[in-house]
Amino acid sequence: MKSAGRKKLKPAVFLDRDGTLILDKGYLSDPKQVRYFSSTPEALRLLKKAGYLLIVVTNQSGVARGYYGEKDIQRVHHQIKSDLLKLGVAPHAFFYCPHYPGGKVKSLGQTCACRKPNTGMVKQAVRKFPIDLGRSYMVGDKMDDMFFSVNARMAGGILVKTGNGRKSENELKRKPVPNVRVASNLLQAAKMIIRLGESQ
Repeated sequence: MKSAGRKKLKPAVFLDRDGTLILDKGYLSDPKQVRYFSSTPEALRLLKKAGYLLIVVTNQSGVARGYYGEKDIQRVHHQIKSDLLKLGVAPHAFFYCPHYPGGKVKSLGQTCACRKPNTGMVKQAVRKFPIDLGRSYMVGDKMDDMFFSVNARMAGGILVKTGNGRKSENELKRKPVPNVRVASNLLQAAKMIIRLGESQ
């Protein structure tokens, strides 16, 4: 923590995984099923070039539900990192929450501090990287992602219309969330974040 404190703090973009970074396959456990939105590589390239740390934060209740294990999540993340590394746009880190209240796996079927919209994964990221949350953003397709940005006191959240995004947009209209904007996809969200960052 001391060494991190001496470094200049950097802004980060926290990225939801399924429905935002990759297609939502529903409880994805097989790396061979990973599919990317066409906008993903260019969006990550722009954000990296602009100096943002890229942090994937994903709720993976399938573990607590007994659908797959944590090793399966790690295999999927290894695949994503490997694919994107070849393009020079790999995220800096992946964090996941395996919990779910009432899940079949007793040790994980609990209320926790890391399941979005709770901020446990942000705290993990801040311990590992010199992040300035006041200049950081969350990009996701669900309302929990937007509440996550508020709870972590980020600069704002960007709701993308991919994945579950259109349904979430209707919820957002009924119940607005502070500092949340809407983008068509990850690429538009990236351009929006860069513009907002330049005005900070």
